[in-house]
Amino acid sequence: MAAYYPIIQVLPEWAPQIEEMGSKPKFWYAYPEQPETYWLFKYPRMDRGEHWAEKITAEVAALLEIDCAKVDLAEFQGHRGSATKSFTGDHRILTHGNEVLSRALSDYDSAERNFHSTDHTLSNIWIALDRTFKIAAEAANAKCQLAGYLVLDAIVGNTDRHSENWGTLQLINADHHTEYLAPSYDHGSSLGRELMDKRRDLLLANNRVSEYAEKARGQVYWNNVSKRGPSPLELIRLAIPEYPDLFRPALAKLNDLNESSLRDIIDSIPGDWITPTAKLFAFELMRYTCAQLREVA
Repeated sequence: MAAYYPIIQVLPEWAPQIEEMGSKPKFWYAYPEQPETYWLFKYPRMDRGEHWAEKITAEVAALLEIDCAKVDLAEFQGHRGSATKSFTGDHRILTHGNEVLSRALSDYDSAERNFHSTDHTLSNIWIALDRTFKIAAEAANAKCQLAGYLVLDAIVGNTDRHSENWGTLQLINADHHTEYLAPSYDHGSSLGRELMDKRRDLLLANNRVSEYAEKARGQVYWNNVSKRGPSPLELIRLAIPEYPDLFRPALAKLNDLNESSLRDIIDSIPGDWITPTAKLFAFELMRYTCAQLREVA
């Protein structure tokens, strides 16, 4: 049996700071022994599983060697949540995707709504990265890295890769100014975290987990004339013929994500943090998506 992940007990004296961005309550804190390193505590919504979805996704990313923000399970004053380690600070400044796009594309409006923006297309993202990273090899590396994030989204069913849920980091100091792709972050909208167990039971009993995965609507569009973004899984199917060299490195690592490793990752969530039905649904979802991705790899 897999060992449970540790639960971090966040103390009030660790100087919480209110985080303005986003729709769910959250705050920044720092450990006394590491005052320069901040962590973001996020509360899940009532009867939702954003906290365990964040943790499972981070562990899947680590297994696939996809650069991802570190996530712990955490409690604050009796409230359960997740804690994500900041990757900014120490002269590192995050530029969100909408800013990267508007900086590179004259007709992209960074003030436009970030959710369901039809201009947030994969081709526009590639253009923006090509124009951000002037050296061809650096641009190719950034695009390949982001392609890995999209493969991760497809595995866990993350539907929230909007233009503020990816970005670049600018390292600025007196000697030089460099820019590179930020780690993947904010994966709470994954693994059916919004479902009630009654709905999960119904989908499982009727072999409709695949239907759930295929009907999901992502935030990265294939073109700007579609009214809805493709599912994270369908986006990969569309992208592979056009950009095989960018996506195949991440897809090649799927062999490391077998059923045993999936069960270990999920079962390491303490039993009183996630229901058995939610565990089973998360497993069946990833088993289906991984099988589909192996077919197109």
